[in-house]
Amino acid sequence: ISNAIDNYVSGTVGKDMDETTWKSFFEEVPPFLTQEQRNDWMKELYGVSLASDAFFPFRDNIDRAAQSGVKYIAAPSGSNNDAGVIEACNDHKIAMAHTEFRLFHH
Repeated sequence: ISNAIDNYVSGTVGKDMDETTWKSFFEEVPPFLTQEQRNDWMKELYGVSLASDAFFPFRDNIDRAAQSGVKYIAAPSGSNNDAGVIEACNDHKIAMAHTEFRLFHH
């Protein structure tokens, strides 16, 4: 469902997820947001905190988080790409704390 919400808010229904699949996630399908509504919503997102029970494997995770106003991240380290993830946090002026507590297991 989180991908359906992300597609709804970002206006990418039909691009990142086909509309039929997107609609299947809702009991009552919400009307599409206008670009102005999306812009107004995104302006309010600042200082958002993000936590994960697994490490972030790639920079694009941080780039996407920054688009949603994330400024604080708590997550364990351990990715082969930790340096790139930390660099992304620095580029976006995101404070990241490595918790060293990993709950995600395969």
